[in-house]
Amino acid sequence: MIGGEVLIKNVDKFFGDFHVLKNVSLTIKKGEFFSVLGPSGCGKTTLLRVIAGFEDVESGDVLLDGKSILNLPPNRRPVNIIFQNYALFPHLTVFENIAFPMRIKKLSESEIKQKVEELLSLIRMEEHAKKMPSQLSGGQKQRVAIARALANEPRVLLLDEPLSALDAKLRQELLVELDNLHDRVGITFIYVTHDQTEAISVSDRVALMNEGEIVQVGTPYEVYESPASVFVATFIGETNLMKAEVLDVEDEYYVVESPGLGEFRCYKDKEARKGDRLIITLRPEKIRISKKKFESSGTLNVFHGVVEEEIYMGHQTKYFVRLDEGYILKVYKQHAKYILDEPIIKWEDEVFVAWDPDDSFIVEVLK
Repeated sequence: MIGGEVLIKNVDKFFGDFHVLKNVSLTIKKGEFFSVLGPSGCGKTTLLRVIAGFEDVESGDVLLDGKSILNLPPNRRPVNIIFQNYALFPHLTVFENIAFPMRIKKLSESEIKQKVEELLSLIRMEEHAKKMPSQLSGGQKQRVAIARALANEPRVLLLDEPLSALDAKLRQELLVELDNLHDRVGITFIYVTHDQTEAISVSDRVALMNEGEIVQVGTPYEVYESPASVFVATFIGETNLMKAEVLDVEDEYYVVESPGLGEFRCYKDKEARKGDRLIITLRPEKIRISKKKFESSGTLNVFHGVVEEEIYMGHQTKYFVRLDEGYILKVYKQHAKYILDEPIIKWEDEVFVAWDPDDSFIVEVLK
């Protein structure tokens, strides 16, 4: 199978007076695992349905490998879609569900048998060929839906929150399987989800949507480490947001003052001047926490506070530390090693927190 390049150009879509897609433009490369991520109601599923041909647009275009497909009906587009509920035929066996698109094309029985067996092998469900959908688990139904979609040999596979009906553990397992399947078949996957963990786990690139607009496109690393806005910083993972005013400009850093926190340094990644107000993001896992004071190392930001809450999660502990000036800082301590002689930090302990200025990122400059 060969993946196709999808180009979405200045697409606008209305439902009555509601402007659901606002001048949306995207380029999705051949063979890419591309995710569209955003909160409920942001327009991501509508965008998928536009590509599939189930929704018209007021303006703009959708091109596949350089040719417009807007005037093609859904059944003539080399695109298949997998819905949240899988939409399997309850009266057909697994084999017949997968064979259905080939029977519509009137392929010979020998061709159908060969292709279905290949697809069953691909999804590792050879022994379930004669079962009915009612006899399958949610994860198995999802695999069958994928195999049936691949039976048409599409150049683009659209996945509309296909794991949302599954429990958390199974969702993670099938996400890895889906990624491996993508690597084996080589076609373009466009994956819609509201779950940021899913999107950044498997995607080559991610598009963040909010209120019908694309707000950032990049690799998972780029959107997590360098969010383009407050929305992205808070939607992808967890973070500490700080409002601050620029007190001084150094070579690589700004010296800033933040209400409830005090004076600290942050990396000079956006242009600002003395007196400008900033919004700064700092990921909780970038912060160190200790009962002992950190040794001064140049520009390291160090603050004193008290643990207001601790949440032990096995692989990490989440601390909410009230600093002396009043700001409550989220700090995540990873448990890479179990060291018995290391002082355990608990509720109401006095602690010191520290972070490198390079780890605080300016998401907005307010003039």
